[in-house]
Amino acid sequence: MRSSPRRLPALLLGTALVGTVLGVGTIASATTDTHTGRDATTATIAHLGHTMAVSTQASGDDPDGDGYIPAVPQVTGVTPSTATPPTRYFHEFQANCSVTHTAPDDPIVYPGQPGKSHDHTFMGNTSTDANSTTASLTGGATTCKAPADASGYWMPSLYNGDRKILPVGPQTIYYKAGVTDYTSVRPFPKGLRFVVGNPMQTADEFRHHRGFVEGWECGDSYFNTDFPASCPSRADVQLNIRFQAPSCWDGKYLDTPDHKSHMAYPVVKPGTNDNMCPADHPVALPMIEFKMAFPVNGDMSQVRLASGRGYSFHYDFFNAWEDRTLKALVDHCIVGGLQCDARGYDQTHPEAGATLNSDYRLP
Repeated sequence: MRSSPRRLPALLLGTALVGTVLGVGTIASATTDTHTGRDATTATIAHLGHTMAVSTQASGDDPDGDGYIPAVPQVTGVTPSTATPPTRYFHEFQANCSVTHTAPDDPIVYPGQPGKSHDHTFMGNTSTDANSTTASLTGGATTCKAPADASGYWMPSLYNGDRKILPVGPQTIYYKAGVTDYTSVRPFPKGLRFVVGNPMQTADEFRHHRGFVEGWECGDSYFNTDFPASCPSRADVQLNIRFQAPSCWDGKYLDTPDHKSHMAYPVVKPGTNDNMCPADHPVALPMIEFKMAFPVNGDMSQVRLASGRGYSFHYDFFNAWEDRTLKALVDHCIVGGLQCDARGYDQTHPEAGATLNSDYRLP
């Protein structure tokens, strides 16, 4: 029998989704954005044009429709690690995944409701759509280099005017330690899903988001909260963004009504510079970092996201890794303190070997 701390009435759930997931709140007044010189009123128009309707249907993984998907089994008896292992500058591996398709679907926020979201660009599992569940994704075809990674990764589509701009080739999705005790990181539970960022966030909220790394960048321009007004018109210049996800889990739920509350960012251990998980989210998981590259440069005045301005960037993750392969990569690369590629190989430590064979599979 399923259990949850409370059942949310439809109206309350709808309010939570609008207010938390979509971030409905104060709209910026007509001021000028210092990064682009464009009137911030444009942000209001863009956001209003992409406001999404409230979800009216539960995920196939959530038959009672309360928004909570319990982990089975739940992880209990864990306290955040305060240990300081030997210093290793890197503790990560990559999931290199190419774009599969685009669609106005979101199986986390709008399950079972095709066409209800703004347009998303999907990577990884080739079948991801509004009806995706843990069962439908597991073992599915993927554009990730490791065939065992059937996870779904998606973000708002990027346009230049009316032309959709898709990342070309494998994109870099880092799996890294977000806590100082990298030896405490464990694999994602199957079916875990979450949303990173908020399509309705303001420029200031985006800049100060815990996941902000270097914002939008191109050429020598970094830390932009919105798209730069222009980028060097050279073949080697693309528009890039890096954004990190929360990596501390409550150990209880694979999803919650706002698609965020079961996850948290690490906090600073008092009196140190060390990072640790908070007490209410004690389980250290890999920290995902999207590092996306879009083939667009030159005049950027018409560049936009399906969700609005550049600072509306956000993304979704739905874990469907084959358990043994994910654990092997986490143990070898993150817990082992290595800087691994998608095979689990660190070229600076060849003596450590690789996790996967030449076909990117477990031997």
